[in-house]
Amino acid sequence: MEEDAHPLRDIANPGVKAQGELLRQLRAEVANLLGRNSHSFPGAQPVSFARRHLEELRREDYYVCEKSDGIRYLLYLTRDENGRETHYLVDRKNDYWWLHQRNLHFPLAHDRAAFHTGTLIDGELVMDALPNGDKEPKFLVFDLLALDGKADLLAKPLDKRLGYFKEHVMKPYKNLFAAFPEELPYQAFKVEMKEMQFSYGIEMMFREVLPSLKHQNDGLIFTCRTSPYQFGTDPHILKWKAPHENTVDFRLKLIFPLVEPNELERADGVTEPFVDYDSVPDARLLVFTGSGGGRPGYDEFKEPLYLTEDEWETLKSWGDPLQDRVVECSLDEDKRWRLYRFRDDKTEANHISTVNSVLESIKDAVGEGELMAAAKGIKDGWKMRQQQQQ
Repeated sequence: MEEDAHPLRDIANPGVKAQGELLRQLRAEVANLLGRNSHSFPGAQPVSFARRHLEELRREDYYVCEKSDGIRYLLYLTRDENGRETHYLVDRKNDYWWLHQRNLHFPLAHDRAAFHTGTLIDGELVMDALPNGDKEPKFLVFDLLALDGKADLLAKPLDKRLGYFKEHVMKPYKNLFAAFPEELPYQAFKVEMKEMQFSYGIEMMFREVLPSLKHQNDGLIFTCRTSPYQFGTDPHILKWKAPHENTVDFRLKLIFPLVEPNELERADGVTEPFVDYDSVPDARLLVFTGSGGGRPGYDEFKEPLYLTEDEWETLKSWGDPLQDRVVECSLDEDKRWRLYRFRDDKTEANHISTVNSVLESIKDAVGEGELMAAAKGIKDGWKMRQQQQQ
């Protein structure tokens, strides 16, 4: 640990970003660890919750947890060229952030000085708001891809993967800081397992869990208990949001109007039509269709982004580039797409399949009350499967 080590202050920039050959090496290393040919981001991605998924919850065993509005990272535990314990956070852009303060330690069960390597943990980095006004970074773990160089966990069901993490990583970690609590405030972040409930514990999630959170939340995540880990889109991870909070990530394309010069401008020598960057542009939304020939493909979405003059003035005043940025958008009451926020943490917009999934969720929305009403049927199905297995 560095002498001036302190908790992360910016979860979007958690360390030193790997570049060039080191980045290529790390991506290849993780791909090799997982037995993959692809060097792309290996994390699983959820699908949007639609009405048909209610039957899925009745038919299969699922866990439910809160959907944190933090930043998704994979945490890679490894060693550097000198054999020292080293950690990287891997974001959805597949960038690797070295935690250069070296203020994390994940001991082995039999030796507190030893540490895990070849270990890849899936989770979310959030910033908790404490009662005294301070902020506390926390890494919430919800899956495990590899442990100590072995990725056979990928084929195991979720409950087994979480069990391995709890026993081999979380338990020694907790024991360490129970023995040395004075060291915990200097860690890059605290590590906790995300609280999982049986899928029928929906009312408890809404009434107890969500109101007590110290960080932002924007829904629920249902994950199939029996499924293996799946790289990329996983149809067995269901992302539920309140109907009015469903969003799509598009790529923004601004088309500015050409205007004819007025008399004053002609007097100043301007004779040709020119681009008017002050007026509200035609804001097109693009959806990602996949990478072909090494280049990302995009198609124009059927509806534009609606911008008011006030919104455009605000965007201009920021002075930031706008063209080609990934934007998260939601539908307003008049069924117009509105800008919610920029998603600079994403390399590409949502794939067309994801867009269609979200549109299905919006069209066929399942509200909070309806979800809670379904809990009894979900519980009955779970109990019946338990009886059949006995």
